[in-house]
Amino acid sequence: AERFDLIAVVVPAKTEKPITVYAVTGKIVETAKAFSEKYGLKATGKKVNEATQADLLVREARAGNVIGDVSVAIDVSTAMTELLPQGVVESWVPPDIAPDVPEAMRKPLVIVTDPHVWTYNTAAYKSCPVTNIWQLTEPEWKGRVAMLDIYDKPLYADWFNQMATHHDAAVAKAYKDLYGKELKTSETSATAAWVKAYARNAPMMGDSGTVAEAAGAAGQAKPFFALVSTAKYRDNLTANLKLGICKDLKPFAGFTYPGLGLIAKGTKSPATAKLFIHYLMTAEGIAPQIIDGKIPTNAKIAMPADEPS
Repeated sequence: AERFDLIAVVVPAKTEKPITVYAVTGKIVETAKAFSEKYGLKATGKKVNEATQADLLVREARAGNVIGDVSVAIDVSTAMTELLPQGVVESWVPPDIAPDVPEAMRKPLVIVTDPHVWTYNTAAYKSCPVTNIWQLTEPEWKGRVAMLDIYDKPLYADWFNQMATHHDAAVAKAYKDLYGKELKTSETSATAAWVKAYARNAPMMGDSGTVAEAAGAAGQAKPFFALVSTAKYRDNLTANLKLGICKDLKPFAGFTYPGLGLIAKGTKSPATAKLFIHYLMTAEGIAPQIIDGKIPTNAKIAMPADEPS
């Protein structure tokens, strides 16, 4: 590993102003507090969703008034196509940790990946009631699938696009596996055909709490099937939900979404911002997120044995 002198970052950080960290997880509040106590600095965590983060960072850069110094898990497509190329934000990878992070996760830096998984109610069904995503386009599941609102979570549109770009053959094969014949469609891809048919089947859009409840609340005769972040599986412990992963669903059980760690180019506290990114890449700094099923990109950090999903 490249030699990296953490003290050389801590010392200038002591002379800088406090920082604010935008993150999609509410856990960022306690993380910023722990960071502040550890280093004798001042960081404040704010829960801000993916799309709003992008909006705020652009506006703050234009106004020359940076409030959010660090961004965690922003909308990836906006970051890649606009914010990074336009120099609104930049990526910094801690040199001492870089060798333990897969190369594909370094440009820009991905701190964790967030799995979204097809989920069923384990109290209502002995095993997953769906074996193939094409079943979700059939009458049996009309109005009975729940997912996050795509206007609130642009990552679902990203998922559709990535599926069409990289995994379309798998979507077409899943159709053939289920129906015993090739998919015939006038759409541009098998994925487009699936998304259209799935949308026609009226999935319920909600926030993460609503979706988890619809799928996992105990005592339902016909619970919803759902696509939900593994972070909601903690409600199995705290809210008596009965969420289970459909791990054998064809062609895949879900997807993981990259949580980028970026620094505002105009920050007045660059050393503190770097130190915070470094902290998030350590077992101590990322602990509050990995207990929620987020997967660290630092290969040296193990998932906790008691992570509920």
